[in-house]
Amino acid sequence: MPAPEVVSDAQSADTAAVGAGLDALDTPTEARKPVLRRVLATWLPPLIALGLFIGVWQAVWASAIYPEYQLPAPLAVWQEFAGTVVDGSIWGIVWVSLHRAVLGFLTSVVVATPLGLLVAKVPVVRAAIGPLLAGMQSLPSVAWVPAAVLWFGLTDTTIYFVVLLGAIPSIANGLVSGIDQVPPILPRVGQVMGAGRIDSARLILLPAALPGYIAGCKQGWAFSWRSLMAAEIIATSPQLGIGLGAYLKQGSDFNSMPGVIAAIFLILLVGVGVELLAFRPLERRVLRARGLATAP
Repeated sequence: MPAPEVVSDAQSADTAAVGAGLDALDTPTEARKPVLRRVLATWLPPLIALGLFIGVWQAVWASAIYPEYQLPAPLAVWQEFAGTVVDGSIWGIVWVSLHRAVLGFLTSVVVATPLGLLVAKVPVVRAAIGPLLAGMQSLPSVAWVPAAVLWFGLTDTTIYFVVLLGAIPSIANGLVSGIDQVPPILPRVGQVMGAGRIDSARLILLPAALPGYIAGCKQGWAFSWRSLMAAEIIATSPQLGIGLGAYLKQGSDFNSMPGVIAAIFLILLVGVGVELLAFRPLERRVLRARGLATAP
């Protein structure tokens, strides 16, 4: 008959092997690709799509189906864009819009996070304002601009008001959706271990709901960027400076189609750049940590 110590050691070894096997199941098995390959996989497909788009554009322009004032050549738009780079005005235009968007988005995150927690965990609050948040998320942000101009005038407050109302519902709803998908056993384990409401929200709910929360933040950024452009197009004033929306409005006022298209491309470039440089790496890191996506 084997000694009790030998049996205990064998059981401990079997338990450790089972635990290691379970951990291995949650760990992505693919190795990270080289940096150059990851960069090419991220940037090459959009560049190819852009090249194809410009080629089709050039072919349509050369066919003279549309007059020049309606569809300028790609070279004319490039010259307009290059002119803003040469005289340095592009940096001020982009900075005016980008710093507004970032500040408004960060403020929206600060407001929407506790709001989302309240809606997700307090039934009375969800019944009261849950439908309102869903309705505000579907409401076009441009609808707030006339009211904001009447309330606050042509000031930065108008711009930020529209941005906040565009981003907060999406971020809050994303957090609510993420919390709704958290397994109920996790908060119970936290309660058993003595976690209070604040610690449970900070250490259990938010980390567990992180994929849905990040998805809501991505959508919130998209809504805040669109809201900002709508506000800058409508609420124009020398005191507000010239952002991308005002630059687009100037092109329209002066009947400059190259200026209009250049402004549209700048707006698109900034939006796509923030998505590729900020949100996509963060989302992939969170998903990899949960074994939900392989490393690109």
